[in-house]
Amino acid sequence: MRKSVLHICSLFLAGGMFASCANDDNIQIKGVIDNPGNVKVVSFYEGDRKLDSTFIADGNRFNFERPATQERLLTVAVGKNRYPVIVEPGKALTFSVDMQQPENYTVEGSELSTKLKDFAALKGRIDFVRDSLQQVFTKATSDLGVNEIQNLRSEMLQKFEPFFKDYVKESVAFANKNQDLAGFYVMSTLDPEMAEQELISYADAIKDKFTENRYVNDFKTEVNKLRKLAIGQPAPALQAYTKDNKLVKLSDFKGKTVLVDFWASWCMPCRQENPNIVKQYHKFKDKNFTVLGVSLDNNPGPWMRAIADDKLEWTNISDLQAWSSPLVIDYQIKGIPTSYIVDGTGKIIAKNLRGQELEDFLTKTLN
Repeated sequence: MRKSVLHICSLFLAGGMFASCANDDNIQIKGVIDNPGNVKVVSFYEGDRKLDSTFIADGNRFNFERPATQERLLTVAVGKNRYPVIVEPGKALTFSVDMQQPENYTVEGSELSTKLKDFAALKGRIDFVRDSLQQVFTKATSDLGVNEIQNLRSEMLQKFEPFFKDYVKESVAFANKNQDLAGFYVMSTLDPEMAEQELISYADAIKDKFTENRYVNDFKTEVNKLRKLAIGQPAPALQAYTKDNKLVKLSDFKGKTVLVDFWASWCMPCRQENPNIVKQYHKFKDKNFTVLGVSLDNNPGPWMRAIADDKLEWTNISDLQAWSSPLVIDYQIKGIPTSYIVDGTGKIIAKNLRGQELEDFLTKTLN
């Protein structure tokens, strides 16, 4: 446990451990953990980095203090529960929670932390959905092979997507209203796979803000990695062979709008989406549109059978290296189906559109 070294504060210690003075060069979190049960310590994190822990003392109280010269976005960890707070030098933040109702906590002494508490219900709901799907996924994948795991992962993400889209909208609205560290924290909880454009736009908006905050700077660095494949960027070079051993490059389609579709014969979500892609291909192929299928198969037999069975009449290529393909790295593929729409100049204009969204986009773009 860290304690203030200011001599003047010792004059007030007789009033109890919380009667400490505010030190303009320190941040402080003090509070009470009611009904702690087996929980003996309270821990404090900045991002994924653990800063310190302090024991829960008599009266179920705790006190955390350390030097700081700026606002810090921290997480208070009590057992398995995590609570975001923003602390300011010279202002003691008071935190309390009853572990019999861990979702109902209180914070005082920090307006920014109160804002985060107001958002906690929305984050709690999305965390519940995410954790529920993760439990199903973990249980179901115990005896599955690599391809089956990828299939299940895609199915789980598709189930999760509607919930996360709503959460993204709420988060962006909150950040627009709160252009401070509270807004930053909420944006930092977004999944880059589902909120790439929102994260890039937000990073641009705060590029000159919070420049001395390590956590914010780490966030900006990570978002910059997304830019390589962001909408508006040139698509990375891509080449592989057709089933007839003909080398095909993405640059061969210059002047056309191309749906670059990463898929595989074993990928059930991919196969289920194929009829929609076939429909859009025939609807728009006379409007300077085509599809380039890029398979992550490693066996030519199933790949060629799937092309025939699903009536994929467009150009299909593969290096038959599956997840060892350099294309997986170049296009940052974490799961399939993954797709990019590239315009006639080779620029990415859309990503991961399926079903009605794909048809609506092509109708708007090509008409």
